[in-house]
Amino acid sequence: MLPALNPDSANLTDVLSSSFQAIQGEANRLSLPPVKHAVVLLVDGLGAHSLKARSGHARTLSSAFSKQSTIQSGFPTTTASAIASLTTGTRAGQHGLVGYSALDTVNDRVLNQLSGWDSQLDPATWQRVPTIFERATELGFTAVTVGAARYRGSGFTKAVLRGAQYLAAGSLAERLRTAMAVSRTSDVASITYVYVPELDMAGHAHGWQSPQWTHALEALDSALAGVVDQIEPDQGLLVTADHGMVDVPAHAHVLFDTSPELLRGIRHIAGEPRCLQLHFEANLPKEERDQVLERWLEAEGHRSWVASRADAIAAGWFGEVDSAVAPRIGDIVVAARKAIAYYDSRIANDHGRLMVGQHGSWSDDELRVPLLRFGAFAQ
Repeated sequence: MLPALNPDSANLTDVLSSSFQAIQGEANRLSLPPVKHAVVLLVDGLGAHSLKARSGHARTLSSAFSKQSTIQSGFPTTTASAIASLTTGTRAGQHGLVGYSALDTVNDRVLNQLSGWDSQLDPATWQRVPTIFERATELGFTAVTVGAARYRGSGFTKAVLRGAQYLAAGSLAERLRTAMAVSRTSDVASITYVYVPELDMAGHAHGWQSPQWTHALEALDSALAGVVDQIEPDQGLLVTADHGMVDVPAHAHVLFDTSPELLRGIRHIAGEPRCLQLHFEANLPKEERDQVLERWLEAEGHRSWVASRADAIAAGWFGEVDSAVAPRIGDIVVAARKAIAYYDSRIANDHGRLMVGQHGSWSDDELRVPLLRFGAFAQ
């Protein structure tokens, strides 16, 4: 049986949308009380399991953490898809960012959804759904995003953060102070989003179980401690994450190109190491397509969920899928069950093979993320 999101559990699509409803004084999925100013802090790579395991290093975060304060990310558990889901309130099948890399069918190429944007891809149309920031500004509210200066003009920012004023801030502490100050400078209700990449960077380089990741967690907790006591009475703060992480040692890398039969009939390989999305050669007969799927099932079905596009969509992996988005999803999706990661050894200087921390698939370590409430949201 294929995995699926629990429909009774909140997920990332509920976080910013509920905050938006809270500044309007409306009922919302997360039962947030009405506030004038809402702040959402997204910590890239902070899984609920990892936070619980290192709770002694994060007293401020842990003070708001309980068994009830976790939600689901979404599928795939990767930054591009997850942040787009957060900022639009929709799943990948609607907003269209279906993986770390995805097939651009018009130009017959695979594109990195975080950093691969160019003149052939329009952020305003590739990401297909109005953002919550756009909806907020249309109603006269203030919408702000806070992040590093290097992200300000990126295609990804234009796709998923459009409609918000972008404020650049350097250190983690400065980003938090900038975000929390919005309530003092905005005469109208506001919604603010803050991005923290440091934990994810440490996790990819060293693993979430490393001293480096723990140090990054301590720095986050210290920065958060510096602002939580200064939250205004009409201000609510949520802390969440886009995904968690599993550590994958080098000996658990699966070099799929060393089995040439797996590549017969495959034109493009998209996705990420823990969630491959395989696209067939154009005009490949159905009989041969079925054979490709059978070969992957036989070779990898014991350690990964291997599903056709149709079966993945039917299982709700990408939520409701628009007809324009469906071709971006792999004809075959290979989502790791065990602590493995898939690589193509033919790619020279593949820096991804140096990564320890990985994500993209269905494990609880990847899927479950914290939802921590501070200020008026904690009442």
